[in-house]
Amino acid sequence: MNWEQLLSLKRYGDTKKRLRAEQDETRLGFEVDFDRIIFSSAFRSLQDKTQVIPLSKTDFVHTRLTHSLEVSVVGRTLGRRVGKELLKRHPKLEKLGYTFNDFGAIVAAASLMHDIGNPPFGHSGERAIGEYFKTGKGGQLKDQLTDLEYQDLIDFEGNANGLRILTENRKGIEGGLRLSYATLGAFIKYPKESLPKKPSKHIVDKKYGFFQSEKEAFLDIVEDLGLKKKDSAGISYYRHPLAYLVEAADDICYTIIDFEDGINLGLIDEEYALEYMSKLTKHINREKYYALEHKKDRTGYLRALAIGSLIDEAVTIFLENEEEILNGDFDRGLMDKCKYEAQINDIINKSIEKIYRSKEVIEKEVAGYKIIADVLDVFVTALNNKFNNTASNYDKLVLNLLPEEYQHEKESLYDRVMLVCSYVAGLSDGFAIRLHKKLAGNIV
Repeated sequence: MNWEQLLSLKRYGDTKKRLRAEQDETRLGFEVDFDRIIFSSAFRSLQDKTQVIPLSKTDFVHTRLTHSLEVSVVGRTLGRRVGKELLKRHPKLEKLGYTFNDFGAIVAAASLMHDIGNPPFGHSGERAIGEYFKTGKGGQLKDQLTDLEYQDLIDFEGNANGLRILTENRKGIEGGLRLSYATLGAFIKYPKESLPKKPSKHIVDKKYGFFQSEKEAFLDIVEDLGLKKKDSAGISYYRHPLAYLVEAADDICYTIIDFEDGINLGLIDEEYALEYMSKLTKHINREKYYALEHKKDRTGYLRALAIGSLIDEAVTIFLENEEEILNGDFDRGLMDKCKYEAQINDIINKSIEKIYRSKEVIEKEVAGYKIIADVLDVFVTALNNKFNNTASNYDKLVLNLLPEEYQHEKESLYDRVMLVCSYVAGLSDGFAIRLHKKLAGNIV
């Protein structure tokens, strides 16, 4: 893979190459990507989607939206610092007009939308959709789908749904948000289809990155970027190098900030903050730390230092392994190879014990399973009955609840089911709860 091709400014529908030197510096193409994401309805819905603590009543716990904004800030710094060094190593890029800010803008935009396809109720939302088709009523559709289509459903993947949102054609809107291919490439952490499942221990095989419905769009993107093909069996490629930075930004933020949330909520004792965070940085001024009056300020101080330390690590590891990354030989995430791996795992394990398995989280995840399964069943049944001309009056009524963009006729069963899955995945936590109550006959 080569950087000139990987930094493609092409957008869906372009008939000629966009040159960096011809870009308007006051509104650079990669920065336009960021703006389009910010103004999208899918991004706005993240303000009411769970990050860790579902439906929290406090004012400082992170949602998917605040998490995404923070990941974007970290991603921008990672991109700029890596880009500054890459321009020295590849002087041709500078002659073509690229700057270190371009790298920052690409990583920031991809980081901003990294969770845009995630369903309500956190990662349990993905599992709830999959379970409906694997062990729930949706399992009866298996024989009517191809193996790949069925795998898309039983392993419903927020990353793949994100690509669907970003690239889906609608009448009058070709190519979704029409983002640059460089940004889309950095967004795709797992550039493969859903089968074969985890064929290797390489990081790109951990999950999958596109549904069968977006296969053509995916292939157009990876071929334009010149991503290296991984396997001859099935569709599988190595990552866009900047996807490693997007992943690192996410890893850094959820590791440190989820831990911070747990401390501020009282789920984790504050004494653990100094004990665990001090292992990630040597720059803690204990006099300053103890002079801070409020717990939130003390944990915020530690969080800032820890994130800074991990950013340094991620940049160093990326630059030391640039050639391996470009060749597809770097088979782990950046933070899996950093010198703080053991300390990071300690923090994650403490978060699992005290936060992710807390009663409040489990109760809301259980409710989420029921809500998602019920809503899926109502709309999948109604849409299929309408297609088969067997729709009941109830079916016709509930279909009127679907937004206009989800009411198009689909000949393919897979397309109809995926339409419902995308609708349900796009619901915010609060709206999913209210919709479920209405469908259950509770209009209070």
